[in-house]
Amino acid sequence: MSLFYDDLEVGQVFRTPARTVTETDLVTFSMVSGDWAAIHSDAEFARDTFYGQRVVHGLFGLSMLTGLMERAGWFSESALAMLDIERWAFRKPIFVGDTLRGEMEIVSKRVTSAGDRGIVGRRFTLLNQRDEVVQTGDLGMMIKMSPEVAA
Repeated sequence: MSLFYDDLEVGQVFRTPARTVTETDLVTFSMVSGDWAAIHSDAEFARDTFYGQRVVHGLFGLSMLTGLMERAGWFSESALAMLDIERWAFRKPIFVGDTLRGEMEIVSKRVTSAGDRGIVGRRFTLLNQRDEVVQTGDLGMMIKMSPEVAA
């Protein structure tokens, strides 16, 4: 069920389903981004680093979070545009085999001057299977009013 502007209240928190990061995820993201840095692609090199293993790209986490949000269906019919990414922080590394899930808190909202849509501030937290914060930051979004309100 898609959420619309008037369905949201500041302070609401929503949780995504979880998904495990796979080897295919790492390789596919390397191919799409063109980032084949040794920390991502060379197991022998990565073994001698601080992490002791390959690290999945940080931007993969942000991308996976948007996919988890789509899987939840929150904005499948109502989203008009992602407006910005603010204060995004990479707190912990992501590894192949980690199971990630997201939390979204509504932190602000305002109706646009057109009156038929709104701007919603959303704070996201990406967590791993140990409930450690992996990434966090804000993603602004333009969203439709519900069909009943817009009519």
